[in-house]
Amino acid sequence: MGAGALNFAHRPTLAARWLGRVDYEDGLVFQQRLREGTRSHLLLLEHPHVYTMGVRTDPSHLLVDPASVRATACWTDRGGDITYHGPGQLVGYPIIDVPVGPDSTPSYVHNLESSIIKLLGDYGIDAYTLAEYPGVWVGPTDAPRKIAAIGVKLSRGRSMHGFALNVHTDLGMFDHIIPCGIADKAVTSMEAEGVRASVAQVARAYASRFAEAFCFDDLDYQGVDAVDKVETVSGEQLHGDTSVASRLNQRLVKAGFAFDTAVAYVSRKPEWLRSEVHLGQEYRSLKHLVQDLNLVTVCEEAGCPNIYECWKDGTATFMINGERCTRACGFCLVDTSKPLPLDPTEPRHVAEAVSVLGLNFAVVTAVARDDLSDGGAQAFAETIRQIRELNRGCSIEVLIPDFKGDHGALETVLQARPDVLNHNLETVLRLHRAVRPSANYVRSLTVLARAKDFGLTTKSGLIVGMGESIAELKSVMRDIRSVGVDILTVGQYLRPTRHHLPVSRYYHPDEFRELRDYAMSLGFRYVEASPLARSSYHARQGSDAAAGALA
Repeated sequence: MGAGALNFAHRPTLAARWLGRVDYEDGLVFQQRLREGTRSHLLLLEHPHVYTMGVRTDPSHLLVDPASVRATACWTDRGGDITYHGPGQLVGYPIIDVPVGPDSTPSYVHNLESSIIKLLGDYGIDAYTLAEYPGVWVGPTDAPRKIAAIGVKLSRGRSMHGFALNVHTDLGMFDHIIPCGIADKAVTSMEAEGVRASVAQVARAYASRFAEAFCFDDLDYQGVDAVDKVETVSGEQLHGDTSVASRLNQRLVKAGFAFDTAVAYVSRKPEWLRSEVHLGQEYRSLKHLVQDLNLVTVCEEAGCPNIYECWKDGTATFMINGERCTRACGFCLVDTSKPLPLDPTEPRHVAEAVSVLGLNFAVVTAVARDDLSDGGAQAFAETIRQIRELNRGCSIEVLIPDFKGDHGALETVLQARPDVLNHNLETVLRLHRAVRPSANYVRSLTVLARAKDFGLTTKSGLIVGMGESIAELKSVMRDIRSVGVDILTVGQYLRPTRHHLPVSRYYHPDEFRELRDYAMSLGFRYVEASPLARSSYHARQGSDAAAGALA
């Protein structure tokens, strides 16, 4: 146990049994309870997405609105700063008697650290502690990676809170905070260190190490065995999971995606990709309005990095036809579960929100609804009509799907005459099948061409960093401009989760300026090209510029 460790041998023995796996939102709960008559126990569980903030948390260390990444946040009375809990993470809450004394807390933390270090050693991972930082670390000591966080509280000789060990956690969720208030050190997981195991396996293995560290000699877990056989993962798989038989990765391999040079999922983003958080009155008011009217915004659903800037200015992009998409594009965070029936009041509620906000420019997009006979086109037309009825003088931009090439559905939207019709091509021809499996490069160009022939101002967008070359980007820009598109947006792809397309590389702001200059030389009326640019970013400015150029 090491110097200063406390002896818990005289405390009540730990005896528990597995209750099995219980569905809990998008995670699983692994719970162990005590036999009757005992006082101490260990609760092991796997959380849904949540950020917890200890008593010493600096609020600025929460970098996003938790709802924008489908998480919640809460303050706790444990020590330490902010951290993340979610699926793929083993969270342990030991509730035991701790001898009272001046060294109670550090000794208790030391024992927790020791138990986790030994557990990781069972899986072939060398781990250690850092004197200045609680928790467990791996990798070289001059560039340590945190694999387990510890935040505890002792109250009247009883332990509260505990530890969080990253087993196969979505490490991207840590990008939205400054983990444990430590900005210059990385976070990792057992999977990222080359070991693949389930949370249940690790929980079973940890039970024995916990009993050993705290001197519980009467351990009686039903079904708790030695460490289950686990699968090791190669470095190549960690970057791209190319061995996993996923449709996305198979398509990427066929498209020539370079997994070996892709950005590692656990790496930190460049500074120019970090957006500033604004949680002021304007932001909160718009959030309450969206909730009160039961509306959906793509700002939240797609995890847009510009949500704070736009909502601070009272601008939101409304997403109609529900929040569940029938397609599964490799870059998109929007929910792809089975869609629900359309809400007939949705167009009116969007119009009311535009009115309350006093917008003179409204942006409306939608999920793809291939399950509907018209692909959701009529809802677009009705939303445009309702906005204009309540908000005379308000310009409207719609970001539409391709309606699977249905000319009648597209005609329904065109006849409603939005001020700007936006349809994104997203990526270059070579990657199109891999990135947008349900779309078609030529079909998308045809949608834009028909809208232009109808006399509308047209717009399209590209995402870079998905494996394309500069030459391919210039080629797709020429294709988009060849069908008369007026406005172009170009932004950096940011990987939402490990299950999405890897990032091939991060473009420097200077490269975005060069892409903008090239696009403008092709005759686009307005080009928004920057690391955080998205389809609806500065939409009104683009519309005004295009209208001025066309006047």
